[in-house]
Amino acid sequence: MVLAELGGSISRALQQMSSATVIDEKVLNECLNEITRALLQSDVQFKLVRDMQTNIKKIVNLDDLAAGHNKRKIIQQAIFNELCKMLDPGKPSFVPKKGKTSVVMFVGLQGSGKTTTCTKYAYYHQKKGWKPALVCADTFRAGAFDQLKQNATKAKIPFYGSYMESDPVKIAVEGVERFKKENCDLIIVDTSGRHKQEAALFEEMRQVSEATKPDLVIFVMDSSIGQAAFDQALAFKQSVSVGAVIVTKMDGHAKGGGALSAVAATKSPVIFFGTGEHMDEFEVFDVKPFVSRLLGMGDWSGFMDKIQEVVPMDQQPELLQKLSEGHFTLRIMYEQFQNLLKMGPIGQVFSMLPGFSAELMPKGREKESQAKIKRYMTMMDSMTNEGN
Repeated sequence: MVLAELGGSISRALQQMSSATVIDEKVLNECLNEITRALLQSDVQFKLVRDMQTNIKKIVNLDDLAAGHNKRKIIQQAIFNELCKMLDPGKPSFVPKKGKTSVVMFVGLQGSGKTTTCTKYAYYHQKKGWKPALVCADTFRAGAFDQLKQNATKAKIPFYGSYMESDPVKIAVEGVERFKKENCDLIIVDTSGRHKQEAALFEEMRQVSEATKPDLVIFVMDSSIGQAAFDQALAFKQSVSVGAVIVTKMDGHAKGGGALSAVAATKSPVIFFGTGEHMDEFEVFDVKPFVSRLLGMGDWSGFMDKIQEVVPMDQQPELLQKLSEGHFTLRIMYEQFQNLLKMGPIGQVFSMLPGFSAELMPKGREKESQAKIKRYMTMMDSMTNEGN
């Protein structure tokens, strides 16, 4: 994953600085130049990178820092704050409430992964106790309804669409009405992919928006467009009130950093990013934990959330009791393997641990580790209870 490369480069620059005996102007400049190079390679706008470098130098005035100060800590904190500032639009997005019906409309360019992202968004909320439903208002692209139907069936999420009706506004209204009656609390409307030059498709998007009155409009954007994200996000914002952005395909392009910083420049909050094709390759984008993981500092709160998601609260005391008494059987180990697999892609989980560099687990190695765990579980399945 390209962000892993960016994170690795920044971590290395910080480590080199940490191993220097004396932190002077030369060491600081080398560290900042390394970080600047990494950000520019990740397609972050030159002006943003230059401003960040200037701000850090202002904050970290080595002459003014007294001898007792931990210069490394101060420099690391300044880099952390500046990266957060670069990626933070400064305003939160609308958050759907459980039990209260919310309509969320997805818009975006053709081929940005909108339909897949709709299902991932629904699946993410379903795991957290919502009752999501999907409505396919994309009548422009052949096969759009089939794709949504397949995805929704796989994730066991109710869906609505039509092979006969060609008016997307009519389908959107009927679908929303139907799922409101069925007490779904998160109704997701997928619309046709469009280009910022296509006036007719923008008009259709406005009509769907006026008819369904969504609580939130999410703009889905492919990270490979890099800095061009600024113009596209702005064009969509001017047509419908885009309240949040989801950046997709963050696993394969060197322009991920450019896309994230460009979106932040339009003052649109990024709420999720997609890191692969699978349903669980979808992560919440929260600036501070994200930057923390990028710098190899981990994200404990995210890690604890993941654990609480997969290990039911009532099981936790029982498990701790067994472990404190020194009981650790293969049965317990099997359950922990199960929980680990439920937490999502291994690389994603491990990157939440402080000191873990994403480079330690390249994409191929991650699949290999997952396959090994499954193999151990198959061996345990073939044992009797006495063996366990």
